[in-house]
Amino acid sequence: MKNKFVKSTIILIIGGLITKILGMAIKIVLTRTIGTEGISKYMLVLPTFNLFITLCNLGVPTAITKMVSERNKSSKKIVVPITYIILVYNILLIIILFIISPILAKNLLHSSDLYYPLISIGITLPFIAVSSIIKGYFFGKERVFPCTLSNIIEQIVRLILTILIVGNMMQYGLTTAITFVVLINILSEGFSIIVLLFFLPKEKIVKEDFHKDNKIIREILGISIPTTTARMIGSITYFFEPIILTNMLKYIGYSNDYITLEYGIINGYVYPLLLLPSFFTLAISSAILPVVSNSYSRGNILHTKKKIKEAIIFSLLIGIPSTLIFIFIPDVPLKLVYNTNLGLEYIKVTAPFFLLHYIQAPLTSSLNGMGYSKEAMKGTLYGGIIKLLSLTILSYLKIGLWSLIISSILNILTVTIHHIYYINKYLKSTNYS
Repeated sequence: MKNKFVKSTIILIIGGLITKILGMAIKIVLTRTIGTEGISKYMLVLPTFNLFITLCNLGVPTAITKMVSERNKSSKKIVVPITYIILVYNILLIIILFIISPILAKNLLHSSDLYYPLISIGITLPFIAVSSIIKGYFFGKERVFPCTLSNIIEQIVRLILTILIVGNMMQYGLTTAITFVVLINILSEGFSIIVLLFFLPKEKIVKEDFHKDNKIIREILGISIPTTTARMIGSITYFFEPIILTNMLKYIGYSNDYITLEYGIINGYVYPLLLLPSFFTLAISSAILPVVSNSYSRGNILHTKKKIKEAIIFSLLIGIPSTLIFIFIPDVPLKLVYNTNLGLEYIKVTAPFFLLHYIQAPLTSSLNGMGYSKEAMKGTLYGGIIKLLSLTILSYLKIGLWSLIISSILNILTVTIHHIYYINKYLKSTNYS
């Protein structure tokens, strides 16, 4: 098991590095194609996109990973019926998004030209949901290569389409270009699904496979609902972030142009740069989930502790050097990646706290693997509440977008400390060998 965990982690890290490099290339192309104004507007759409991505799969991939890793029997009875249910549910989400988009664009984001990018999100959701579910199956089997390859292909397709399409769409206006940035996800996720299907067992799917096993469905929902609630809390926090920020800062006298520009700098340059090491930590968190789930369910607490410690150490190995670079020479990576110096002070202040953020994903996966998804959800809830409350209060202090920076730091501290406390608590209180 140890060799398999290390091998899976290495594959995911290498794949994550390639994916992250491709992602950086996409951001560079996108930034230089649609400019700072385009990035700022896209950043206003992104919280809604992330919220609906969370809603579209309902946390089912995590549940599938956990259930498949704990069972030796055929996984068709788990994967096939829930995929059908999720697709039907996604049609409902598309309808909801079409209804709320005009209100969201005009009244909440104060930018009616974002209507088309917002409704475009709905069309991408079924593709994202199916891709996520199949990846959940492969992670449960600890077969990470198909997921890694599909992610790389997905990013390559996205990069090619960004180069070929988005630039040409600029002649029709910035809104059209941003709309196509969203729609590109249909083809990129479609190619990802094709790659994943190639690696699936060549078992014939018959009509009976679509029949619901209520016990399995209840078990999936028992895991997925707390997981998706936690992600929804994060996404809802992110969703309300620009709404609260825009309305509060406009109320005390800041211009809409200033808010849009600074918000775009933070979410378009600062946070993406600080999150670059996350390819490593996300790889660790994906690899640790089935390992912790398997060992904890069998009562092997010593092995569980060891793997969680390894996950944290591995995450810090890249987190610490990255943090030092961001603190002392942030202008170098910022200029290299985005060809700008905007956001330097934001990076220097935020970087030390992101060191805790780098271990957050492995900690969350560990709680999910141990069967304490509700605790992970509570940590995210507390962090989200503190972030939105502090954002609201700090906005009145007339410190500009520093209110967002400080509230984000408080969120990181709250969630990470909560997760560490409860992992220690449950490992100590479990009376296994």
